[in-house]
Amino acid sequence: MTQPTERFDVLIVGGGPVGLTLALALVQSARGIKVGLVDRRPLTVPRDNRASAIAAGVRRVFEALGVWAAMADGAQPITEMRITDSGKGDIARPQFLEFGGEVAPGEAFAHMVPNRLSGEVLLNAARERISVIAPAEITQLINESGSAQLVLADGRILVAPLVVAADGAQSALRNWAGIGVTGHDYGQTGLVTTIAHTLPHNGAAYEHFRPAGPFASLPLPGNRSSLVWTERTDDAPRFLAMDAESLAREIEDVMGSSLGAVTVEEKLMGFPLRLQIARSFIAPRLALVGDAAHVVHPIAGQGLNLGLKDVAALAETVVDAIRLGLDHGGDDVLERYQSWRRLDTASMAAMTDGLNRLFSNDVAPVRAIRDFGLGLIDRAGPVKAALIRTASGVSTSGPKLLSGLPL
Repeated sequence: MTQPTERFDVLIVGGGPVGLTLALALVQSARGIKVGLVDRRPLTVPRDNRASAIAAGVRRVFEALGVWAAMADGAQPITEMRITDSGKGDIARPQFLEFGGEVAPGEAFAHMVPNRLSGEVLLNAARERISVIAPAEITQLINESGSAQLVLADGRILVAPLVVAADGAQSALRNWAGIGVTGHDYGQTGLVTTIAHTLPHNGAAYEHFRPAGPFASLPLPGNRSSLVWTERTDDAPRFLAMDAESLAREIEDVMGSSLGAVTVEEKLMGFPLRLQIARSFIAPRLALVGDAAHVVHPIAGQGLNLGLKDVAALAETVVDAIRLGLDHGGDDVLERYQSWRRLDTASMAAMTDGLNRLFSNDVAPVRAIRDFGLGLIDRAGPVKAALIRTASGVSTSGPKLLSGLPL
């Protein structure tokens, strides 16, 4: 019996923000393109109560795709970043570095956007223009001459010249394609929650470096903030087991008096931290994006931004190939995407890895050197400006979407 087959121009596996943004970019830019989005779960607005830092360059992607206006009202601009450092048991938390939060007058270098809001906006913008195959279980990836096939558990076969793996750090598509990963475990756990506080944050983000790892407070609308902090894996269960009142006291102790009294609004969640980079971002008829391609330490808040930079590069590569009548899933086209993204990804991975190694310790000579270095940077205007540009992701020579330009 012949299995039912459905053909597409591009198949995207993974309905998170990276997969949805790519689908939207393709259908807006390539006339008549047929995009299928496959996910093992129903494609609905996420129940995620967390928020993500969206850098200015990535915000420009959303502007170019016409979805930023719907996110802006619920977003909080980050107006400044304050960096402090202390050892274990230190009472004082001296501030060594402060960044103003603008890449241009009136333009914040980042915004905090609730994941539920960004997911809803992207889903509403893309849903009617793509074919959603969800929930669906993929059992096999087959690469044949001129096309790739996804075999589903219900017997359906989906065919396209290009399949995009946006299916996360444990990507099944990456594994089926035989692409290995390189990296290491940090022996750390990332802890995430949302707090309310009595004092206003005034748009300031705080990053407090401690021996176990960074403790970041990121502003949300109102007197609320998103917390992302790092603890040693052996110590994390103690925090995860705390009741809300005990956890609030722990947070206040770490933050000092910067935000006043704290109330914990969401259950504390923990996830293991590791560096993981795919050895290749491409295989025949396959491109990796987002966490399927790279996972970095959250110390600089660049995880989602890296994935959306992948989207900008891959969308432009594919759309250009289609307009020129080329095989948009061919090896030469995919190689262009990979060459565009490998250096930036490797640079960000090295930076976040180095920062974590430098700051996640309590060795007095190392602390003295790093604090001296932070002080020098704080007094060096051009260096600070360059760091802000890097963190913002704004580029004049990269993919058009990162400059806010349509494809």
